[in-house]
Amino acid sequence: MSEEVFADLVGQDEAVDTLRRAAAAAAAVLRAGPESAVGRPGGAGQPDGGAPGVDPGAGMTHAWIFTGPPGSGRSEAARAFAAALQCVHGTGCGGCPGCHTTLAGTHADVRLVVPEGLSIGVNEMRALVLRAASTPSGGRWQVVIISDADRLTEAAGNALLKAIEEPPPRTVFLLCAPSTHPDDISVTIRSRCRLVPLRQPPAGAVAELLVRRDGIAPDVAEWAAAAAQGHVGRARRLAADPQARTRRDAVLAVPRRLTGVGAAFDAASALIEAAEAEAAAAVAELDAAEKAALQTALGAGGTGRGAAGAARGSAGQLKELERRQKSRATRAQRDALDRALVDLAGFYRDALVTALRAPVAPVHTDTVAMARAGAEKWAAEGTLRRLEAVLECRTAIEANVKPRIAVEAMMLALWKG
Repeated sequence: MSEEVFADLVGQDEAVDTLRRAAAAAAAVLRAGPESAVGRPGGAGQPDGGAPGVDPGAGMTHAWIFTGPPGSGRSEAARAFAAALQCVHGTGCGGCPGCHTTLAGTHADVRLVVPEGLSIGVNEMRALVLRAASTPSGGRWQVVIISDADRLTEAAGNALLKAIEEPPPRTVFLLCAPSTHPDDISVTIRSRCRLVPLRQPPAGAVAELLVRRDGIAPDVAEWAAAAAQGHVGRARRLAADPQARTRRDAVLAVPRRLTGVGAAFDAASALIEAAEAEAAAAVAELDAAEKAALQTALGAGGTGRGAAGAARGSAGQLKELERRQKSRATRAQRDALDRALVDLAGFYRDALVTALRAPVAPVHTDTVAMARAGAEKWAAEGTLRRLEAVLECRTAIEANVKPRIAVEAMMLALWKG
């Protein structure tokens, strides 16, 4: 069935309909032959979906931007669309080799760019654009998926812009970013792409996905979906990983620990150290595998003529690998810390909802009593100030303020109220 590659995009019916029409139009382009052209935004690229008598480029274009809040499924939507473009049946059956290899990340004509560090540099983007200009090996499309396109450096964005302005006839760029704000994606790139906005999926839809796809018990799935605030990946981790639940419990215990200045600094240190430990565990296995693979490629352990010279020449490459791994670890630490801050913001949101007696469900159903006690102690104004302190901490870290400084300032603000 054509919708199978899009089955996990919960709560995104409008976006799925747009992508399905575009995939059908892309298939029509291929059937029309090499002389046909892919539509451009504002021109032929309108959602007419390859209907009889319609220009085969209608509904399809060469550059797309997927936007939406964290957990809305931006990268998943881009990957599913890529699978639909490579589908031998034309719209994403989910079972053919094109769909299967794309979703598995092994398709020769689909390249996924995930920033390992804090940004995507110009050299990486130039190399990617050069590879993307080649003819598709399977005769369909070259697809480039750039996850977190908001992390493109200015120079990398310019390199990508040139490729989007003069695209090869069978290359499609899929960019993922939180929004189309100039801080996330340049205005010129945005003007040359078609927008697919995604929304935060409702908790009920996320819970249904966890039950259907991952076999999670319904009650656990409902709790995890609510606690994750609609973030599908976060909900899956909470439902399946006991360590993730333990880390969350520690974060939600922070408000009780803030009894003084010293306790505030202790809580900040604990939060930073927990994020560092989580990040180290997440990247340790990959780091070791990369280092071993590079050492093997450079002839580690070899003997005979040239072995000593090769070993001396490997120092620079190992140093470059260590630099990339350090950058990836920094990104992983900030991502882990941000997840903790989102949980903490959810607690203060629940307290504010209680203080205002708003008729909405809590985010953290297992800390309702603590949120109620906080609401009685702080009142609505004090609770709102604490919520704002958490959100300001997230903003500061995104602006490259040292995480420890930002978290310490937040903890002091939470204690003072």
